[in-house]
Amino acid sequence: MNGSRTSNAVLLSEIVAGLGATGAASAVCVPAPYLAQCQTQLTGSSLAWGAQDVSVHASGAYTGEVSVAMLQDFACNYVILGHSERRAYHGETDAQVAAKTVAALAAGITPIVCIGEHLDEREAGQTDAVVAKQLNAVLAVLSEADVAKLVLAYEPVWAIGTGKTATPQMAQEVHQVLRGHLAAKNAVAAAGVQILYGGSMKPENAKELMAMPDIDGGLIGGAALKAADFLAIIHAAD
Repeated sequence: MNGSRTSNAVLLSEIVAGLGATGAASAVCVPAPYLAQCQTQLTGSSLAWGAQDVSVHASGAYTGEVSVAMLQDFACNYVILGHSERRAYHGETDAQVAAKTVAALAAGITPIVCIGEHLDEREAGQTDAVVAKQLNAVLAVLSEADVAKLVLAYEPVWAIGTGKTATPQMAQEVHQVLRGHLAAKNAVAAAGVQILYGGSMKPENAKELMAMPDIDGGLIGGAALKAADFLAIIHAAD
């Protein structure tokens, strides 16, 4: 929940100007009030845009909610679903994330489905079980063909803003587990699904993280608010 029309205009301009000929796909997922600004400013550029959440409901008496049709109105390419902050602060369940995923896919919007464990779960050796439960709730409601349309993001909640860090090898282990569950649903599609790392990726560690075989990119938080940092991470993927 950051930004203003003025600061957004500067940030987006700097990002677009710095992208150059990168081969990496990039997007910004912004608060709903700024989707119109993104559509106006980014149309025709190589920077895509999307939202940070969406409702499971198509329309109706759901004050404060944003529907997939509304996201379509602003030509959104992506929507983040099941972010750790949504799960923690708004009590989002695995079933709700799964339902939102279905709604997004039906509208032709790529869902970025977030998955991750807390510190107590990691220390209890439950990481694989936790991420499998979260992912399988989504896979259970999808067709085999829809698996290829997903983007996943692994968020080790314990490594975000805590001073603790996940090594590239630790992150790779979880990404490999996630890809294995995708393969169990659709072996052909699994290899092509992008799995992003969302555990405080920054310019200093981006290249090392993305060198891992199953880490395909990053879900960037605070670093995306600084054009130079965000661009450095994008170019680390080249």
